[in-house]
Amino acid sequence: MSEPDKVPVYISKSTYERVREFISRVGGFSTVEEFVEFVLREVLSGGMEGSEISREDEEKVKERLRALGYI
Repeated sequence: MSEPDKVPVYISKSTYERVREFISRVGGFSTVEEFVEFVLREVLSGGMEGSEISREDEEKVKERLRALGYI
């Protein structure tokens, strides 16, 4: 069952598998969903609340996206 304050988001199976493999190699996240929510929050945190994302946090997100092959 899903939590009442969450909605489904669909990604390709290949992306899901890449994230799952990344999590198993690098760690830090329990589930693919946890990782995806973290990345989305990090990416959106600057523009959505009017505050800038720190340079350090931006680099962390970019490193994670590079490791997944997105940039």
